[in-house]
Amino acid sequence: MAGNVFHCSVQLTREQGRRIIDGAIELARKENLAPLTVVVLDGGGNLVAAERENGCAPLRFPVANGKAYAALGVGVASGVIGERNAERTAFVASVSAASQGHFVAVAGGVPILNDQHCVIGAVGVSGASSEEDQQAAIAGIEQAALRWGLAPE
Repeated sequence: MAGNVFHCSVQLTREQGRRIIDGAIELARKENLAPLTVVVLDGGGNLVAAERENGCAPLRFPVANGKAYAALGVGVASGVIGERNAERTAFVASVSAASQGHFVAVAGGVPILNDQHCVIGAVGVSGASSEEDQQAAIAGIEQAALRWGLAPE
């Protein structure tokens, strides 16, 4: 395919993705958390950046990816999805099946927002407790000087 092509609109850069990962891991090391895997997705669900620390088990990546994908796909944090649907296990299982297993409704997935509070991506973290994973995701987003939200008020 020779010749010029139109560039796609990128709202979440690789550099921002790297800063998010660095910020999440920095918090984890400061708090002496278990090794983390961090996944950053853009608004279309595409991988921007991902990293696992030494010592992470093989399933950490798909879990982190599933947390990010859940937050992105629904528009609220993955832990909020889990809380809202605690009594609706069939619904959560159905959405997980519809997303081909890329939907983990457990805390650790946080939407990344633009200045108008629209979702432009999401971060998923797996490795520590779910609450610690969520705090690492938030720390990463803040390190990249971006906005985050768990759920609209």
